[in-house]
Amino acid sequence: MTNSRRRKGLAAASALLGGVLVLSACSGGDDASGGGGDGASQATVDKAAAEKTSEAQIKITPKDGSSNASINNSATVTVSKGTLTEVKMTTTDGTEVSGQISADKKSWKPTGQLERATTYRLTATATDAEGRAAHENASFTTVSPANSFIGTFTPDDGTTVGVGMPVSINFDKAITNKAAVQKGITVSTTSGQEVACHWFNANRMDCRPENYWQEGSTVTLKLALDGVEGAEGVYGVQQKTVTFKIGRNQVSYVDAKTKQMKVTQDGKVVRTIPISAGSPENKTYEGQMVISEKFKETRMNGATVGFTDDDGEGEYDIKDVPHAMRLSTSGTFIHGNYWGAKSIFGNANTSHGCVGLSDTKGANDPNTPGAWFYNNSLVGDVVVVQNTGDKTIAPDNGLNGWNMNWEQWKAGSAI
Repeated sequence: MTNSRRRKGLAAASALLGGVLVLSACSGGDDASGGGGDGASQATVDKAAAEKTSEAQIKITPKDGSSNASINNSATVTVSKGTLTEVKMTTTDGTEVSGQISADKKSWKPTGQLERATTYRLTATATDAEGRAAHENASFTTVSPANSFIGTFTPDDGTTVGVGMPVSINFDKAITNKAAVQKGITVSTTSGQEVACHWFNANRMDCRPENYWQEGSTVTLKLALDGVEGAEGVYGVQQKTVTFKIGRNQVSYVDAKTKQMKVTQDGKVVRTIPISAGSPENKTYEGQMVISEKFKETRMNGATVGFTDDDGEGEYDIKDVPHAMRLSTSGTFIHGNYWGAKSIFGNANTSHGCVGLSDTKGANDPNTPGAWFYNNSLVGDVVVVQNTGDKTIAPDNGLNGWNMNWEQWKAGSAI
């Protein structure tokens, strides 16, 4: 080897060794000199980083990873020490959820109700007064149908009903914590009448005043059940306000003995109509009954309510009963009758338990008693049936809680 080659080889080895030393120093080895140069540099970097961090503080509700989240009040984004610039919310499949930043840019929320049993993702960006950006992300899952309950209520929002119409709520899950649920439901009226609620069972609660609603008043139902635990691990999701109006005071009195019905408004008889009630073998229930549904025409099959022949077929099957109005869940109606002789009305009780009024086939003649009563009746009107010789209808058979006195009614409250 020549001297020149030797010098080149030593130079290469020196360069390689120098590289190793540099790499070792970059990997965090101790500074043998004991100098504080690197520490001072790090402090400078940390200080600079702190100065560059945004002061905006974003908060997303519910917390990241939450389950059983509300479908009404979740997905709220707020910011302090800054303003929101962008919020994006999607489902796991990428479907975007519409929302709106408030006018002051301090908050954001969805524009509609969320779906149950759905996972949502939120990303939010805000800037502080210096224009520095802050970011926050969260993911949560809303309450599932299996872990939530809903109450189906009547009457509907914005309707006008008769003076006997109770607020009736049927829950899709059995309620064991009745007091908590009842506290989340309020019913008030502009008439100032006291309103009490009564639980018929674990799934149904009705609310009414001591006497019929005052005509012309407005009733408000508020459901504040979101997050209320109705049973172990089962939560409410509804947050709703419903109002309905009470119409004129109409109460009709059916007398099975005289076979006449007196229709009263504000306590005055406005019309007397001949009727045919239940036969001696199939008496009509007695008591105060509330019209819960109206059908211009409907089918009535005896088999559905237990009236069958030896072959198991219904004793009757009429596919076009005119002007039918339901009085009970078990099948009591007040309705038009075109198949019976005109002579029975006012003279004989011949039905299977319903109250019949003279009518025509097709339900298109407005001059029949059946049509008149149908056209002048509201859901919620009261029909009082007397002198049939049968028992008083059960209060929970239809919307017929008026057959309980006030003390009995209030005794069914959970609070």
